[in-house]
Amino acid sequence: MRLLGIETSCDETAAAVVEDGQAIRSNVVASQVDIHARYGGIVPEVASRQHLITAIPVVEQALAEAGCGWQDMDGVAVTMGPGLAGSLLIGVNLAKAIALGRGLPLVGVNHLEAHIYANWLEASTAPTFPLVCLIVSGGHTDLVLMKGHGQYQLLGKTRDDAAGEAFDKAARILGLGYPGGPAIEKASQEGDASHRRLPRAWLKGSHDFSFSGLKTALLHLAQRCGPDDVADLAAGFQEAVVEVLVTKTIAAALKQHARLILLAGGVAANRRLRQVMIQQSPLPVLIPPPRLCTDNAAMTAACGYYRFQAGQQDGWKLEVIPGLRLG
Repeated sequence: MRLLGIETSCDETAAAVVEDGQAIRSNVVASQVDIHARYGGIVPEVASRQHLITAIPVVEQALAEAGCGWQDMDGVAVTMGPGLAGSLLIGVNLAKAIALGRGLPLVGVNHLEAHIYANWLEASTAPTFPLVCLIVSGGHTDLVLMKGHGQYQLLGKTRDDAAGEAFDKAARILGLGYPGGPAIEKASQEGDASHRRLPRAWLKGSHDFSFSGLKTALLHLAQRCGPDDVADLAAGFQEAVVEVLVTKTIAAALKQHARLILLAGGVAANRRLRQVMIQQSPLPVLIPPPRLCTDNAAMTAACGYYRFQAGQQDGWKLEVIPGLRLG
């Protein structure tokens, strides 16, 4: 089954062609990072207008790189939420138009679920259930128990900032620019986390996360330090986030008798997080390559494949749900 995936949940315009939920024939992403960097964060209206400009060319490029025509497509999968309402509308309405015009079935995909299914792409063996997945991105930090395809239980979530959002705010405090995750990671390579230890919010008795206090602690410490301390502060902040994410994920996985731990979402591209999770976990850990951790349409198509296999098909009344949850 060959699906066209379309992803416009935030500031990436993406389209991909994927076969049987695993083999990537093409995966095109038009980034808006340079556009939003001047503002220090994503401006929703600007993102929507840029999607309007790039969506159709990106779809055409995905088909061309896959060596496919419309007659080769078996369906369309599109992100319906969560995300920015204006951005989601561009992708969903484009997918509706394609499905209607070409007579193709249409399926709406949960963006968080799609991040999980990035682990199925190009995998030598399919992940085994039950598993626990840590979804870490700019807008979400969720711990999810997955008992089978489409079977989710939310174990824990952030009570304030998402991990990616915390990285962005920390980078702004330290004057490292946007996007914050890569900036913090790069600065950390020149620093020593032990020189500037920052607090951890453990929220004992739950699998939830909190990063707002850590952000405030960084702000107060940065105000007392000088430019020479930026690398150490970045390393200390990154280590605090990573330690909490890894420790709570492993604890949840063991408590749920999981057979596997998955990482997903843009923050899963962080090398320190990947390294520590693999080193400390007593369970096997599966992580997509960094290019599949950040927003892309191949993961949307992979998730859509399993939705189609389960019998889901959405009609022309498919609506965007900006606050869509998982589990």
